[in-house]
Amino acid sequence: MSEALTGPFCAARNWSADAGAGSIHDDQTAATLGFRGGTVAADVHMNQFPPLLVKVFGQQWFERGNLSLSYKNATVDLERVKVFAIPLVPGENQVKVWMEREDGLLVCNGTAALDDHSQSELRRKDLRPCDPAELKILHQLQPGMSLGEYDVFASTSKQFERYDQRLISDPISWYRDGSPWGEVVAAPSTILEFLWAYPMQGLKPYVGESVGLFGAIEIGFTAGPFLLNQDYHLQSHVICVGQSPQTEYVWYETTATNAAGEIVATLRMQSRVMKASSPVYQQE
Repeated sequence: MSEALTGPFCAARNWSADAGAGSIHDDQTAATLGFRGGTVAADVHMNQFPPLLVKVFGQQWFERGNLSLSYKNATVDLERVKVFAIPLVPGENQVKVWMEREDGLLVCNGTAALDDHSQSELRRKDLRPCDPAELKILHQLQPGMSLGEYDVFASTSKQFERYDQRLISDPISWYRDGSPWGEVVAAPSTILEFLWAYPMQGLKPYVGESVGLFGAIEIGFTAGPFLLNQDYHLQSHVICVGQSPQTEYVWYETTATNAAGEIVATLRMQSRVMKASSPVYQQE
């Protein structure tokens, strides 16, 4: 195997630490669930990959690429992490990627690709649903269920604030000062501000007060990049619902369509809820 390409060590920030009690990013809440402290959000870690992927695939990664990650271990504020990618083999379009903490602990792993996204880390997973009768939190969710449609304007305000405060790990100037495509490009965390946050409005009634966290995320571009200062139409639906020993989870997918009717970006997500945080499990 070829020697891996690497990015720099970055001290990722838990910028959701002020989300308040009941959030996995809150120190006290996270500690009661067995974590070392408030966790750095998975999309914050995704920000560290694009500079390396541009080296692997060129700037067209923002146009037709994807990044597909399964998360293995959480980190806390300011822990240093580094991203890795296996060099692209001639004739192939996908590479293995991963992130490690400074002590070598695996944070996440998966794939990145250009053009053909069908063999990505998350699209190769067996997503057959479990029997809804086995679930106590997410039992009302079903494959195919809509999580809503939303017309949104992708504002620059939050991304510019984070860029100026140096909260984005290994930032690209295209996130702030324009890009080869004219408008500024959305960082992965900004894409989630829209393609995850809006569908969460449809999920909240089913999740209740349970503590949630990301289990896996894939962002993909087909008619990208996802530019800011643009209008998008979002559509989201449930793919699968299941459980693990400690969580119940839902897989869902969101698409963002531009004014020309082109699908610009797609999000595939596994959102987990901690069983230990739910009253229906605490009563057992």
